[in-house]
Amino acid sequence: MDVKAITKYVRISAFKLREVTREIQGMPVLLAMDVVKFSPKKAAQLVRKTLTTAIANAENNNRMKVQNLIIKECVAGEGPTLKRFTPKARGSAGPIRKRTSHIRIILTERELEPKNGAKKSVKAEKKTKQAEDKK
Repeated sequence: MDVKAITKYVRISAFKLREVTREIQGMPVLLAMDVVKFSPKKAAQLVRKTLTTAIANAENNNRMKVQNLIIKECVAGEGPTLKRFTPKARGSAGPIRKRTSHIRIILTERELEPKNGAKKSVKAEKKTKQAEDKK
């Protein structure tokens, strides 16, 4: 079961956000929270808020445990750009682009293997087949 959280129209460029989102993609949730908590970037604060929302969605809506969650996908996409102008020399105008972005985080539950060894590895299965063939 996948759980998602989206934050839209954040006033930071997607280029700056992607530095942080690529860093935490595929990590367990608790480790990713530590990474973004101690990162000095503005983008890390925004990603942390979205990640906190995704964790709350998983706990309250789907009854998942935080210890078993991993970040399946963490994407920063471009939003609409606000276009403004500033005065320049000789009566001309220079463009200013105020970029926005959208943050999307998708969490999934990690599959835990049984501790009693019920599931054999591929090598162990091959060895047992070879032993049976020799007999």
